[in-house]
Amino acid sequence: MTAEDIGARADAVRVRADGDVDEESLAYLREKVGAALARPGFPPVSGEVRVVRAAAHHVGLPWSAGAEIRVGGDLVVVHAREASARELADRLHDRLRGRAEHIAHRARETRRTAVPPWWRGGPK
Repeated sequence: MTAEDIGARADAVRVRADGDVDEESLAYLREKVGAALARPGFPPVSGEVRVVRAAAHHVGLPWSAGAEIRVGGDLVVVHAREASARELADRLHDRLRGRAEHIAHRARETRRTAVPPWWRGGPK
């Protein structure tokens, strides 16, 4: 997978920010989301990631994110809450990567029925 493919995946997922979120944090988050969804042979990806920074200074974990991403026919919903923007991006990356691994693994395994036992007409 080339860098252009990763960029195309990151562009297919829209990142929206509420609150006081700087461009550098958004760029890092876009990069991490693109890296989490960069898999060869992965179905088309689309969706949205919402990043919110709480205005109150007394909040312990002011950064939160919610992602709703459609991967082929599956909907991936991920939430994360952290103390800084970089930690939030890393946590979101880990959770998206885990869900992507789950989807890829499930798609690879075919659900075939076993050979019927001999008393149901199978081979003896």
